[in-house]
This record gives sequence, C-alpha cells and structure tokens, in this order.
Amino acid sequence: MNTPVSSKPRPEEPTNRRHAAKRTRRLATLATVGAAALALTACTPGGPPVAALDNGDQGEITIAVFAGWPEGIAVSQLWSAVLEDEGYDVTLTDVDVAPGYSGVASGDYDLVMDSWLPNTHADYVDRFGDDMTDLGAWYTEARNTIVVNEDAPITSLDELAANADLFGNTIVGLEPGAGLTQITEEQAIPTYGLESMDFVTSSTAALLTELQARTDAGENVVATLARPHWAYDAYPIRDLEDPEGAMGPAEEIHSMASSTFDEDFATASDWLRDFELSEDDLLSLCNVMFNENGGAEGTDYEPIVRAWMDEHPDVVEALTGA
Repeated sequence: MNTPVSSKPRPEEPTNRRHAAKRTRRLATLATVGAAALALTACTPGGPPVAALDNGDQGEITIAVFAGWPEGIAVSQLWSAVLEDEGYDVTLTDVDVAPGYSGVASGDYDLVMDSWLPNTHADYVDRFGDDMTDLGAWYTEARNTIVVNEDAPITSLDELAANADLFGNTIVGLEPGAGLTQITEEQAIPTYGLESMDFVTSSTAALLTELQARTDAGENVVATLARPHWAYDAYPIRDLEDPEGAMGPAEEIHSMASSTFDEDFATASDWLRDFELSEDDLLSLCNVMFNENGGAEGTDYEPIVRAWMDEHPDVVEALTGA
C-alpha cells in the first residue's frame, strides 16, 4: 500500500525556543487570606504555588494551532470555548508545524490537536514524541482523495479512464507543489491509466471555485481533495473508491500534549482522551468557520463557533460529559 503524502508543507524548525518551564510562568497571588475556595497545586521548584481550578487542574492552558490546517483550527477553537466555559484561561497560539511540536515537547505549549499519524507527522513524533503525551485520536478517516460530483456516473477510480470524456478529460488539482498533487501524479494517474487526462493544477481556491461552479451547473467534475474538508459539507460531492490504494491509507488525527499534561490537567486530560468528533459535525463546523462566514485572515472565530455550539448542544455536552 502506498504511503500518503500530506498536501501541506513541513516548515523548517526555528533555532530559538523558549526553554523556561511553563509552570514557573503561571504564578498566582491570593486575593485575600480568606480565599479558601481557591485550590493550590504543589509548588514548582524555586517558585510560588500555581493557582488551580476547583477540579484540581491548573487554570491556564495554551493550545498550539497549526496555521493553515482548518480541522485543527476548528477543534482548537471549539475546545477553547468549552474550556473557557469550564473556568480555564485558554490561549490559542498560531504556529508552524515544527515549532508547534518542539514547543509542546519543551513545555512552551500544553497541547496541539492536529497530529496526523502514522504518516504525515511521523518525523516530528519520532523527534519529539518521547517528551510528549499522546491523548489519542479524535478523528480516524483523514485521507487523500479524488472526488466527483454526487450524481456522477462512476463510483471508482478504476472506471475513470473509460469515462474520461464525461469529465472533460480533466482532473482539477491543487497547487503544483502540494503533496496531494505529487501523490496524484506519481501514484493515482499511472495506477489507473489516467495519463491521457489533463491534470490541471493551480490553487486550492481555484479548485474550490471549480467545484462550486460545476456542481451548481449540474456538470460532472473530478478533482483532488483531502478529507476532512469543509467542501464535503458545502458541495454535493463524494469520494471515488480507490481499490488499488493509490491515494494511500486513512490516517488518524491525534491530540498531543506536554509530558506533564496528565499531572497538570488531569480533568481536561480525561475529557480529551475521550474526545471524538463525527465527520458530519467536523465538516459542519469547518464549513461555517471557513466558508459560510468567510474564514479570511483575522476572522474572529469565537462568535461563529459559539453560534455553532448553540445549534449542537448534544455535541458540546458530550465533550465534558456534562
């Protein structure tokens, strides 16, 4: 079976790290001597005690968010709102992949929720995994795909070559340098004899525009995509079956935390270890964040996410067992 290639780049890791332990920065002063309701965790070496919540967890939590990875942005924003409602002070920090992993491993960040395993982020987990805590997978069907319109006359990639004319002899792709473009060129096209089709690459935005235009017009279209993506919720499309496994196996998306996360956030750790999000719910959340409400740089996602939470109370209650 072929190894999938991520459609997202792996940036270089910066040389500078913040090495100070997080707990030494989380200093709290009692407002009054009689503030008996404020629980205290144990003192860190050489430092004063750290304020904790009534459930025993530390009160401040920092989540590293991989910039440009929509599913990770979505679940991080969701959990930020949920944790804030439970009394935590949550900081979301946009980072590239390499400094995100190194920051969690060093304790600069407490958590990152978008680790693709066992393939896409394997190198980072090999490097930093011994200093991290794997809280488990919350999504298990991440994969590279080739999609068609929902009412297309074929269901499998092994039917595409014989029906290429029904799709204008064209496969619509992402950016030329994307990993998904590479796996399509090097694996899917030769495996299924699609060399006679034009593989048109441009940009993710152009691909999404083409999907919308073709499906709105009731026309056939075939394009590369990666699951999960909000396009599955926004447009009437479906994956073509891949009987030869040319696009690679499914991956899982894990939450990875600092080495002391279970100790520092025992209650939140239990919640996150039990966390699962259905594909329908994830795609719905991503669609309202990145499509229906713009999703441009600088978007304030909190009101969008909270409106979605109001419409999905059962999903929210399940996150903390409330």
